[in-house]
Amino acid sequence: MPDPLLKLSGLEAFYSDFQALFGVDLEVAQGEVLAIIGANGAGKTTLMRAISGLTKSAANMVTYSGEAIGALRADQVATRGIALVPEGRQLFPSLSVEENLIIGSQLGRKGPWSLNAIYKLFPILKERRNQQSTSLSGGQQQMVAIGRALMANPDLILFDEISLGLAPIIIKDIYAALPGIIGEGMSALIVEQDITKALSVSRRFYCLQEGRVSLSGASATAAREDISRAYFGVE
Repeated sequence: MPDPLLKLSGLEAFYSDFQALFGVDLEVAQGEVLAIIGANGAGKTTLMRAISGLTKSAANMVTYSGEAIGALRADQVATRGIALVPEGRQLFPSLSVEENLIIGSQLGRKGPWSLNAIYKLFPILKERRNQQSTSLSGGQQQMVAIGRALMANPDLILFDEISLGLAPIIIKDIYAALPGIIGEGMSALIVEQDITKALSVSRRFYCLQEGRVSLSGASATAAREDISRAYFGVE
C-alpha cells in the first residue's frame, strides 16, 4: 500500500484550556474522500483546525506527504497544499466576490483552478463577481468559500460543516459539484452532521465521540445501528 497523503498519529489538541481531541489516529490516501461525522462538541472542527495549522499539536502528530507538520503555522501548512473551507465561511466582508476568490491564489501554487474554472463550476459567482461577498445568500457565500480554497490549488481540501445552515436545494447543488472538485485527483476531508450525505460522497468515514474515534470503516457498508451507537456513545 502507498503511504497516506495525510496521517494523524495519536493526535491531541486543545480548544483554549479544554482538551478536545484524545489520541486520534486517521489516514487519508491520495485521491480519497473521507468523511468525519459526529455530534456537536465531538471535536470535528478542532480536528480540522489541527490539520490546517490553526490549532497547534506536536509536530509528528500530523504528517503530510511524509513531513511532520503538526507544529507549523497555518500559512506554512497552506503552502504545502492543504486548504480549508472553514465553518461559517469567514469571507472578507469588505471585498467583492472576485477579490475573495483571488486571495485564495496568493500562494502561487500551479494547478487546474483559476477564476474561469471557478466561474464554470459556480456560474452564479461570475454574475455576482463585483458584489460585496457578504451581500450574497448563504449558499452563494459557501460557493465563494469553496472557490477561494480551490484557488490555492490544494492537494487536500478540508470542508468543515459544508452544509451548515443551508437550504436543502442549495446543499444538493453543492454536493452535486463535488465530483467536479475532486475529479483531478484531489483528496478531500468532509466534516458533516448529515450522515447520509457524508456517507454518499466518501469512501471511508471516521466517527468522533467526545474527542475520540468511536468507529471507522467503509462508507458503503456502514451499518446504521453501529453508527448510531458510535455517534451518541450508546453501549
